Amino acid sequence: MQDILSLLQSLRRPRLLIRAARFAAGDYRRETRLARILGMDRPQRSGAVILTLLEIEATLNDERRAARGGYSVARHVEVLSAIMGEAQRLQSRGGEHTASCATPPAPSELTAVT
Repeated sequence: MQDILSLLQSLRRPRLLIRAARFAAGDYRRETRLARILGMDRPQRSGAVILTLLEIEATLNDERRAARGGYSVARHVEVLSAIMGEAQRLQSRGGEHTASCATPPAPSELTAVT
């Protein structure tokens, strides 16, 4: 089983989407962003939050790929930036991820595809 940070490293999203999320992640405020996305007043540990955010992001990505009318690029960027912010928090705290990741990827290393 892959650890959380390895899952993040394996994500492949369009370059523009990743660049926008990186920009938004610079202004990441955990309490307000997670309250808006997840409806949580008191967020859980970063690992659990990332897994929940990844589920939401997968749904948004499916909507994007299917070109559904209800797809919101702004929400997608918000969720991706929250994932990046939580990954950075996870990395800085250390220990919430498994030891199988000797050199964890930087949170901004979500891979852009063209």
